[in-house]
Amino acid sequence: MPYILPIGGGKGGSGKTFLTGNLGLLLAKQGHKTLLFDADLGGANLHTMIGMSHTERSLFDFVTKKVATLQEVVIETPIPNLFLISGAGNPLHAANIGYEQKMKTLKAVAQLPYDYILLDLGAGTSYNTIDFFMLSGSGIFITTPEPTSIENVYRLVRSVYARKMQQLLRGQNPRMPIGDGESLKARVLSHSPEELHAMLQGLESSQNQALQEALRALQFRLVLNQMRKQDNPNLGPLICKVIERHLGFRVTFAGNICLDDRVHEAVCRRLPFLEKYPHSSAAEDLKQVCKNIFMLSREGAG
Repeated sequence: MPYILPIGGGKGGSGKTFLTGNLGLLLAKQGHKTLLFDADLGGANLHTMIGMSHTERSLFDFVTKKVATLQEVVIETPIPNLFLISGAGNPLHAANIGYEQKMKTLKAVAQLPYDYILLDLGAGTSYNTIDFFMLSGSGIFITTPEPTSIENVYRLVRSVYARKMQQLLRGQNPRMPIGDGESLKARVLSHSPEELHAMLQGLESSQNQALQEALRALQFRLVLNQMRKQDNPNLGPLICKVIERHLGFRVTFAGNICLDDRVHEAVCRRLPFLEKYPHSSAAEDLKQVCKNIFMLSREGAG
């Protein structure tokens, strides 16, 4: 089974595509067979981040049944061990992929033969974004230090938490007056974190324990991008503490990535940043973030 890692940000421009492409490059250089999946439906540009100007195949060839399997739309990149499912060239309605098409895609992703699959998700808290986030018990939230970006990533964390709670509560089939099926989904997603905690307290002891263990098993990380020298270097851990205090949902800080004008230059020249500037401060930050993410993942698995 591949290790699937969704990467999302509550706001456009937070750096999720930049992080996805460069984490994939680092994993590939370590000898891991790595797949980048551009799931930013309607706004795909992951191919540009890794130095590709266009792609011959895309996700929609699978969605529209031009090909029979998702593997058939996988593209080799110029980087050994690194592969791509592109979203480039998708039609204008791609962002509104249908439910059956989405579920077909989600099921197919989990069956692909790669060591790592990194999902570059669309910004915000749309149903498509959250459903792709739910594909794995792991994930990365990325934000910049600005209050607007932090507020939006908190909304994303809250939405992921609510959807995960909905899945867990449905799985436990608790005997409580919150409905079932789509009614349960609507009720859980509309409840505040405090009300969700109260639902947990209303469960039988064994059910409560099972849910708490399932929540503890989740491996979600937070990355702060475009950090300036004047920014508080402890902002990331503080955000994680706020999330845990208000949601009871643990998110582990994975590191800061400094602001670097050379990122803009590399993107404009369609060159992979880590290959163009492998010894820059931002590159060293990326390497440390990658190490932190996958070290923490191994510890969680152990």
